[in-house]
Amino acid sequence: MSEAYSDVVLRHFRDPCNVGILKNPDGVGRVENPASGASIELYLRIDDHKVVQARFKSQGCTATIAASSVLTTMVAGRSIGEVGRISRGDIEQALGGLPPTKKHAAALAEDAIQAAISDFRTSSNALLRRR
Repeated sequence: MSEAYSDVVLRHFRDPCNVGILKNPDGVGRVENPASGASIELYLRIDDHKVVQARFKSQGCTATIAASSVLTTMVAGRSIGEVGRISRGDIEQALGGLPPTKKHAAALAEDAIQAAISDFRTSSNALLRRR
């Protein structure tokens, strides 16, 4: 049985947005799914508590790469609070749905954004304590 992907998933897989690493990011989220071997590294540049730039590196299936790509487009220009409320359901919806066996990709992307926000908050608190 073949997995049917939406046109949005295929577009983000074939021509992903915002691939790469940001130098000196304000927040980094690194997550891995040990069962599938998929991984996402998400890099955020944040100014005045808004995401001004997002980049990613991802390894995994079509759905993982597409979820990483669409996530970077979803966070751009949004506040940290808004970004923190992005759910796996939101990511899946932005992709036009995922096959049941590929829903793990949206969950991994959600984990990546939460990890990046946590890293930003920890780094921001450390910077404030140093002043």
